[in-house]
Amino acid sequence: MSEQRQETGRSPLRRVVVVGAGMAGVQTAVALREQGFTGTVTLIGAEPHQPYDRPPLSKAVLLGKSEGSAFDVDFEALGIELQLGREVLGVRPGDHQLDTETGPVAYDVLVLATGAEPITLPGTEGVPGVHLLRTLDDAERLRPVLARQHDIVVVGAGWIGAEFATAAREAGCAVTVVEAADRPLAGALPAEVAAPMAAWYADAGAELRTHARVERIEPGEVVLDDGSRLPAGAVVVGIGARPATAWLAGSGIELGAHREVVADTHLRTSAPDVYAVGDCASFPSGRYGERLLVHHWDNALQGPRTVAANIIGEATGEPPAVYDPVPYFWSEQFGRFVQYAGHHASADTTLWRGDPSGPAWSVCWLRESRLVGLLAVGRPRDLAQGRRLIEAGTPMDPELLADPARPMKAATA
Repeated sequence: MSEQRQETGRSPLRRVVVVGAGMAGVQTAVALREQGFTGTVTLIGAEPHQPYDRPPLSKAVLLGKSEGSAFDVDFEALGIELQLGREVLGVRPGDHQLDTETGPVAYDVLVLATGAEPITLPGTEGVPGVHLLRTLDDAERLRPVLARQHDIVVVGAGWIGAEFATAAREAGCAVTVVEAADRPLAGALPAEVAAPMAAWYADAGAELRTHARVERIEPGEVVLDDGSRLPAGAVVVGIGARPATAWLAGSGIELGAHREVVADTHLRTSAPDVYAVGDCASFPSGRYGERLLVHHWDNALQGPRTVAANIIGEATGEPPAVYDPVPYFWSEQFGRFVQYAGHHASADTTLWRGDPSGPAWSVCWLRESRLVGLLAVGRPRDLAQGRRLIEAGTPMDPELLADPARPMKAATA
């Protein structure tokens, strides 16, 4: 503690600066106020827009059903200083200072909440007609494209690719989705679980091409590596995202294998007085016995409460809170509501509830008879009950669990 702070009797944590004005950043600032923090809270965002939620971008905003998705937060009433349209260039943890394009910003505690940025298709940067979908500006640029009902080629059959293809079909566009892997969601789900989802594309009138790689993009066409040509009034790239952490180069803050900020169980980074939360950070999960990097909305909603509690706790002497959630996300695609809870990588048993060719079914993953992961398609009750069972670590009876007519909470051992 500095001599000046000792003399004034002020808390050693008076100035909190949050970098990133997405869900994780906004929720961190709000949680600090909700939990009683009375110091200065500054929220810095690179985009000029009022902070907004991202999930509606691929749905309501894209289809013109909404002009935006700004958070319903009265920042002024909460005493949160917004600095929007300000790019952060680096951080000097030893000096407790951020470097921005308009000068340095001092902090006592820094929270990194810069999220993730879309991975671009090599050779397509700046090519006319090639789009990403991550920001409000991206959605605004794509809205008239859909309104003109262009032929659309979507590169990538992951979550964002499927959601965009869904919106494009709803807008009346002809849609072809090209995927380098042998199935949709290859990086997220096992083959036997993702396989039934391939039929959803044809059911919705979209063409799915697997084992397909983009060779190049020409005016009005996408050329695949097998020489075939696809008409394309526009190309949307949805091949994944990576943590937006390039600006941390040279800071000394530890980054992981995926360029994410390496946080501990309390969401602290390797630098003193620096926390990280949301899509840009990984954390060790005691529940799953491995480090998790979760690029989903719920993580950006839940993690900030732990960060805020620990920032305040440092000043009050409270024991630090541990962050070890059951990951959760949802996706709306081709008329289906898909939900996932948990983490299935360590499972030793896979059970199905219902027929995957039908409109509603679930997949359960168990480890030593305990539920560790759940995918629910059109079965929200399974998700709600299963999520609680995962959190509790309740032993399950596999035979009872496989009966889709039986509530999951009634399938315990």
